[in-house]
Amino acid sequence: MHFPHIHVKVMLVIFRKEISIIKEYDLAIIGAGPVGLFAAYFARLHGLKTIVLESLSDLGGQPEMLYPFKKILDIPVFKEITASDLTKRLIANLEGQVDLVTSHQVQDVESAGDKLIIDGEYQVRSIMIATGNGAFKPKKFPLKATPEMEDRIHYFFKDPAQFAGQKLGIFGGGDTALDWANELANIADVSLIHRRNEFRGMESSVDALRKKGQVNFLTPYLPKKMTEKDGQLVIDLKEVGGDTMLAESFDQILVAYGFRADNRFVKKWGVELENGLIAVNRSMQTNVPKIYAIGDACGYEGRVPIIGIGFGEAQIAINSIMRDLFPEKSLTIHSTSIN
Repeated sequence: MHFPHIHVKVMLVIFRKEISIIKEYDLAIIGAGPVGLFAAYFARLHGLKTIVLESLSDLGGQPEMLYPFKKILDIPVFKEITASDLTKRLIANLEGQVDLVTSHQVQDVESAGDKLIIDGEYQVRSIMIATGNGAFKPKKFPLKATPEMEDRIHYFFKDPAQFAGQKLGIFGGGDTALDWANELANIADVSLIHRRNEFRGMESSVDALRKKGQVNFLTPYLPKKMTEKDGQLVIDLKEVGGDTMLAESFDQILVAYGFRADNRFVKKWGVELENGLIAVNRSMQTNVPKIYAIGDACGYEGRVPIIGIGFGEAQIAINSIMRDLFPEKSLTIHSTSIN
């Protein structure tokens, strides 16, 4: 016996269920680094229903991932604050009133009238890109390694205590390598290996290391071969521009050769880039209506890539979004009121 009306009912229920899973927001912020989290806080102050989408498994972005223990010196009000403490404070400011989603790398953004659909899951009225330098992967250590060796090679770490009492080789010459060396020299036997005698990082960090007198500088050397002996990694180093060869043994090695960062994924949404950065106008809006960009993801003449600048850009963008979404409202620009 055939009951076509039952089939129609079932299909209708399924269709309604599919519609109901799309969540609606005024604003989606892509990226949960310091600038993205501050933008979420400012959006909350203005009453915007907001969701933050982060591709990493934790909030805090690159500072939290790369140097949670590092003291950041360019945050207004704070003389110094660690990346980890900054992340905690920014999350606390949200007071549970902003939806936070981790491990979600946004792929697709489609237009639906005056709304935008993100990955078929979220319908939003505006998007703010706060991805910093974009999706990033560490540049790998260039030597062949067995799986057992790979377990001793690190590109990130959160707890310096895991290396206490060990012999460490840090490879790199930028700020990250110098920060790691400064932090770990207090608890471990640290060697810093760089291909040049000069370092790319801040001179104050180099001076601090030399004053400590606890770090073995191996410059200018490049790693040429890696083997394992007596539970340690043995790295053969060759002098750059010379013939000297060294064989150094380490319990663990940390690699700070930089990252391959990429914001080009936004191009498929129609967003224009200039010199690899998202082009914005004075309102922090991209060439695509209702899509904004802030922080190190965006670029314009004279911009300085520091967190404090990104905080200001977040406020500019939120004010622009408020004018777009609620033109009838009187917008209070200043942070305090005499009323």
